[in-house]
Amino acid sequence: MTTSESGNPPKPTPRPGPRPVPRPGPVAPTAPVAPSVPSTADPHRFGRVDPDGTVWLITSSGERQIGSWQAGDTEAAYAHFGRRFDDLHTEVVLMERRLESGTGDARKIKAAASALAETLPTASVLGDVDSIAARLATILEKADTHATEERQRRDEHRAAQTARKEALAVEAEEIAATSTQWKASGDRLREILDEWRTITGLDRKTDDALWKRYSSARETFNRRRGSHFADLDRERAGVRQAKEALCERAESLSDSTDWGPTGAAFRDLLVQWKAAGRTAKDVDDALWKRFKAAQDKFFSARNAVNAERDAEFEENAKAKEALLAQAEAIDVSDEKAARAALRTIGDKWDAIGKAPRERGAELERRMRAVEKKIRDAVTNIGTDPEAQARADQFRVRAEQFERQAEKAEAAGKTKDAEQARASAAQWREWADAAVAALGKKR
Repeated sequence: MTTSESGNPPKPTPRPGPRPVPRPGPVAPTAPVAPSVPSTADPHRFGRVDPDGTVWLITSSGERQIGSWQAGDTEAAYAHFGRRFDDLHTEVVLMERRLESGTGDARKIKAAASALAETLPTASVLGDVDSIAARLATILEKADTHATEERQRRDEHRAAQTARKEALAVEAEEIAATSTQWKASGDRLREILDEWRTITGLDRKTDDALWKRYSSARETFNRRRGSHFADLDRERAGVRQAKEALCERAESLSDSTDWGPTGAAFRDLLVQWKAAGRTAKDVDDALWKRFKAAQDKFFSARNAVNAERDAEFEENAKAKEALLAQAEAIDVSDEKAARAALRTIGDKWDAIGKAPRERGAELERRMRAVEKKIRDAVTNIGTDPEAQARADQFRVRAEQFERQAEKAEAAGKTKDAEQARASAAQWREWADAAVAALGKKR
């Protein structure tokens, strides 16, 4: 005889064979890896085994045949079908634990519970099937609640992730539209991309739309940056050409000995240099070195000439100091002798030439004081006050033009200096003529 769990009578065999073993009937699928969680239900309470081996399950709805046991004694049948109930019980326990702990997908747990519940009416087990049915019903009910909560959490997570990418897309668009901090902004766009890749959970349509916004912003920024640096390259090329021209002009002036106009020309070239802008640093540094070398060459030569001139002016000052000592010692008691002595000293004074500017004014002041002393010492009989005032006015004007000539000469304005000296000579001549006229009246 062989074992039959379908309730049909066993079929005879033509000859004796080995002792048959029980064949389990169909059961619901179980978890792939799950330790057994034995139930506390006694299989004797929930079933019976007839003497002929028929196995019955007792439920609240009555009895139903679950198999036929021909492989051993009755207790072996209880143990076999009880273990099958334990497997069923284990699946339910695992579903409950995964649902309560939140480690499983509520939708998948619900589907598994529903599938398992459908197998209960035909399950070949001995145990509290009514309890299993009730627990499965509870799982199905809770799974709906958990699924709703999971869906809400997923929606919230999706909304948060969408908001993060939306913020990153907006930032990228702002950078693309306005930023001119090319390096810092380029680095930030790369950081946004790195962060972007860590944000998941969006629906495909929204994710694609946000990616297009970010990608478009990055391309816009790259085009603007490329255009900027292309313009900068063109601008630098123009600056380079302009500064090369300035270098050539400076080099052409470096040997000039026309100190005033050339010095002014170099100052104008420096103003143009500063206004030209900058090119690449290494090129700019090389061009500046070239320009400055030409400038230094000219000003070094001019300074050398000025130093020689200053030495000459210093000697002139010493000579005028000696003449002043003679003038200040003139005896004014003899009018004609005093005037003659002053004229001789004046001729020598004019022949000496210029003294240093910082000393020339003082020397001139002292000489005018000597002239005034001699004039004041002359008797006033027959003197015309208006003529005397006019002579003094002429002398003052001559002194003013002489000072203008000195300033123009120091500034390198040779032409202006010559004109001022000519005017001073003319006024000096008129002053001398006025003084001579006064002498004749006396």
